[in-house]
Amino acid sequence: MEKSYLERIQETAEFIKITVGEMPKIAIILGTGLGDLVNHIEIKRELDYHDIPNFPVSTVEGHSGKLIFGNLGGKYIMAMQGRFHYYEGYDMKEVTFPVRVMKAVGVETLFVSNAAGGMNKEFKVGDVMVITDHINLFPENPLRGKNYNELGPRFPAMTEAYSNAYINMADDIAKENNVRLMHGVYVGTPGPTFETPAEYEYFRIIGGDAVGMSTVPEVIVANHAGMKVFGVSVITDLGGKDIKEVPTHEEVQKAAVKAQPVMTLVIKQMLERL
Repeated sequence: MEKSYLERIQETAEFIKITVGEMPKIAIILGTGLGDLVNHIEIKRELDYHDIPNFPVSTVEGHSGKLIFGNLGGKYIMAMQGRFHYYEGYDMKEVTFPVRVMKAVGVETLFVSNAAGGMNKEFKVGDVMVITDHINLFPENPLRGKNYNELGPRFPAMTEAYSNAYINMADDIAKENNVRLMHGVYVGTPGPTFETPAEYEYFRIIGGDAVGMSTVPEVIVANHAGMKVFGVSVITDLGGKDIKEVPTHEEVQKAAVKAQPVMTLVIKQMLERL
């Protein structure tokens, strides 16, 4: 008989606890081209996604596919190096499965990062944007279907999907270190096509500052599970009717590398203060 969703979560959580031992309260999801943060982690243990029962496997270039345990900013953390995307063909339950497992092993705080295209006229390529809110344009919500009360309420509020306290903390760190930190609303789309100029314009008109193909599903599930979330986007290209550049996956990765020092500084110092 096929295992239920809850049973799969429990089985994976138990495997990780038995294999790794001590479990962290903080987890980080590293997006496209943002794997460099791993070089700052004092790694205690690594698990390949292939070896974790029920875990999907990442198929995207720039996502290596490891669950890492170790110390960063003086805190014991878990980091996902490589995430799962709706455009890879996974359903939303698979995309967000790791977040369910994080909660099951005791994670209370989730940091998410991504590479995003900017529509805000103030943005430059290589900027780091703290996500203050999101607009969900995915065709499916990860909470669609049966609700398990053990995992969270049927109708969770998304009023403060990204913790205001964490946003303020990031701003303080940016001021103290004299680094440029932008704020904005992240638009989540299914992908895998990059946006047309008209789409960029549309996202800007509806209130978006940056657009990407991830993050929103994980953040919805983290909020459903009662976690506190901090999100950051690296602006890897700029789009709109007046911009004629054509983004490529390689350029996105290059721009992400340029922005990594700022993102790493902010996240490390936030961890120190938590």
